Amino acid sequence: MAKSQQTYNKTEKEKKRLKKREEKKKKKDERKASGESASEFAYVDEYGNLTDTPPDPSRKIEVDAESIEIGIPKKEESDEEVDFSKEGKVSFFDHSKGFGFILDSKTQEKYFVHVTGLIDDIEENDKVTFELERGQKGMNAVRVKKL
Repeated sequence: MAKSQQTYNKTEKEKKRLKKREEKKKKKDERKASGESASEFAYVDEYGNLTDTPPDPSRKIEVDAESIEIGIPKKEESDEEVDFSKEGKVSFFDHSKGFGFILDSKTQEKYFVHVTGLIDDIEENDKVTFELERGQKGMNAVRVKKL
């Protein structure tokens, strides 16, 4: 004869499950009888807080869907010219290797300059104007002109 597939543990679990279901149903009936009505909806007020009261329709603001920008806004080009040039002094320049350094007169920072970024020929201690451009190892002086 084969053993029953229903074990003691299975029957206990089934009893617990049925008991929970009955308790849940009793609580639900008690809430209905007492008139307790939990709000089924949550609303968000104009400050972003959750409330159980619906928002006031008179405070509603119409938003034009066309005016909503998703992503980064495009840069607007201005008509006025912005001067990015800086002034400095050539602290070192090696003609044989084709590079040197320029010392900014305002910030006292040194910037690398390569012969490809020169407009005029420069020597050490020359006063120059230049623009900055990001290079592999930092900022580089480009479009270097002698004053």
